[in-house]
Amino acid sequence: MLEGYPEKQVRITGIGQSKVGRPSDRSALQLTLDACLQAVEDAGLSVDDIDGLTCHFGKVAEGGGISPVGTIDAMLALGIRPVWTNPSSAEGPGHMGAIFQAVMAVATGLCRHVLVFRTVGQATSRLKSRASTLLTGSRDRVDGGNAFFVPYHAHSPANMWALYAQAYFDKYNVGPEQLGWVAVNGRRHAAHNPNAIYREPITLDDYLASRMISTPLRLYDCDSHIDGSTALVISHKDAAKDLRNPPLAIEAMGMSIGGIGEALHEGDFTSLAAKRAGDMLWQRTDLKPKDVDCAQVYDGFSIHIWLWLEAVGLCAPGEAARFIEGGTRTAIDGELPLNTSGGQLSAGRFHGYGHTHEACTQLWGRGGGRQVQDAQTCMAVNGGYGYGAMLLRRD
Repeated sequence: MLEGYPEKQVRITGIGQSKVGRPSDRSALQLTLDACLQAVEDAGLSVDDIDGLTCHFGKVAEGGGISPVGTIDAMLALGIRPVWTNPSSAEGPGHMGAIFQAVMAVATGLCRHVLVFRTVGQATSRLKSRASTLLTGSRDRVDGGNAFFVPYHAHSPANMWALYAQAYFDKYNVGPEQLGWVAVNGRRHAAHNPNAIYREPITLDDYLASRMISTPLRLYDCDSHIDGSTALVISHKDAAKDLRNPPLAIEAMGMSIGGIGEALHEGDFTSLAAKRAGDMLWQRTDLKPKDVDCAQVYDGFSIHIWLWLEAVGLCAPGEAARFIEGGTRTAIDGELPLNTSGGQLSAGRFHGYGHTHEACTQLWGRGGGRQVQDAQTCMAVNGGYGYGAMLLRRD
């Protein structure tokens, strides 16, 4: 039965990532080409082999550089003639919507090789206006999901996720002394990532001394706006056999939508609707949480790490804070190496696509000083609004 799931029919065959800037001296389209061409070459393919193309979010005219390049831009600039394209909407399963759509397109026989990319230009936009990355942007009227928050003075996602952090502190009797280890851990690993924005190690004292952004979240609890692009190639398993890299299997995937980010809240602010994504993932594989060698966990804010680890069963409810505390278990040689690239807090905010790139980097043994020894499986999860989770393994 498990072999009938669509993800069993595909493999990841190549990855690419542009040089990350804060800001970059290259345009968003140039960054997109850098990442996409690198991914295609990494797979051992040519642009002519690519017959599917998708991205997240799709091109967004407004939004502070959140998605300045769409599939039409990339198609024309790359010279790709796809038989299938479907840009992901801003909603969906934790920003992984484009990846899941690509999986479905390949598994159903629409195409053989799909190029998936994510481009951001938020660092450049913030130079023009620091308000560009707020929920209000530069608009006088706010609609969509943000209209449920802005009237209550939640002008930034930090205001929303601070609610979760404080609720978790109160329920489980933990505090900033535990949360700070998320940032310390990420920065320690970013020191070995030449493409990370912030590579200088920090201590827990540095974290506690950083300025408050939205109580109880501090500066180092917040991810970093960047300019850059990340891409990957998803191929049919039959077409992947003779390509350059040992193909990486998507052992299982799960998705969910809900939570405060979609104007739908349930629970007590110490858990996420992401649990449904985790439940779905584990129903589609014979592997267990103990079989995960490393994890790349979405960290738009540090509190996401705690909530996601519990949602996908890598920690029991209420245990994530003390699991990470001290940094030993989440070190490169620890029980569960976590966010080995530095994550979004230190490496930069690709809305989770950097996490998938890093998962592949680890499974292909390309991590250098941050490489997890003999990594065979890696979990990649992302999203603070909709939720997506994948368990990748060496094939």
